Amino acid sequence: MRAFATTALAALILTACSPSAEAPEAPDAAPAPAPVLAGVDLTQPLRVGGNEPFWAVELTGSEMVYSGVDRPEQRAPQGEPVMQGTMATWESTTGAGNPLQVVLTATDCSDGMTSRTYPLTAMVTIGGETLMGCAATVSATMSTGESGRVVDAPAAPQPPA
Repeated sequence: MRAFATTALAALILTACSPSAEAPEAPDAAPAPAPVLAGVDLTQPLRVGGNEPFWAVELTGSEMVYSGVDRPEQRAPQGEPVMQGTMATWESTTGAGNPLQVVLTATDCSDGMTSRTYPLTAMVTIGGETLMGCAATVSATMSTGESGRVVDAPAAPQPPA
């Protein structure tokens, strides 16, 4: 019996001193896909705008910059959009203390001044005023003429390596 106890105690000591088998590391979770609305990557710089009166909101990725004719420029931090079905919403407060909300909806939009068709309809509320307009990426807005669909040009094919 004594030999059994000694052998069991020795096995227990050896087990305690042995390096433990480490659990395999869990793979990192895949990054969340970029929020996309009507084919528009919402992580890209966006331009939201309307007329009568002329106004715009630039979503730069880090801030929302509101401007307009005879209106002071106002800046607010830009967080991540809240996605709900076919809508994306950003809410913040400008440096002047005005609440700023930008809501984009996956519905074609015409600005009424050109023959452009934008992929997103916009509603902006700032300081209690609600403005209606259209939105697209800055790159799509800059690359489209005064007529046609406002979309990003497809990426040029890369030559084989």
